[in-house]
Amino acid sequence: MRWNYYAEIGYDPATLAPIAQAEGMVGVARYWKPFEVYAVERVLADAPQAIVDFGAGHSVYEDATLLSRVQRALAPYPNVILLLPSPDLGESVTLLNARLVTLLEKEVGTVDPAVLAMNEHFVKHPSNHQLAKHVVFTKDKIPEETCAEIVQLLVS
Repeated sequence: MRWNYYAEIGYDPATLAPIAQAEGMVGVARYWKPFEVYAVERVLADAPQAIVDFGAGHSVYEDATLLSRVQRALAPYPNVILLLPSPDLGESVTLLNARLVTLLEKEVGTVDPAVLAMNEHFVKHPSNHQLAKHVVFTKDKIPEETCAEIVQLLVS
């Protein structure tokens, strides 16, 4: 869905290409920020009763104005849930980066250390906790246990 929303406000892959070439994934992530905010606002407006998985990038903002826009968009929703493996952010980074390495090796054939560093930044960034109204830890849980915990939060 995000690509359609991005296009509504002028996202242009041709503009992104030289940024990606010069700055790699870090530059790509920076370029995407205004589009990510808009996508959060639009998806919530279009599907206010849906379960939405924003992923890491859509919840991390260096710019206070962009973070404020996302906070306003999420304010009416009581069930904004942050999923992390562990309350120990270092452990969460280790576990999530191990998964990411496996995925990148399979899908891309190589692992860019800058992507792992960016993932660490996403995990440790305070905006995740500022936006979340609940945090659920998933380490050592099967998906059904995590689901049951989330459902319990929803009915409480």
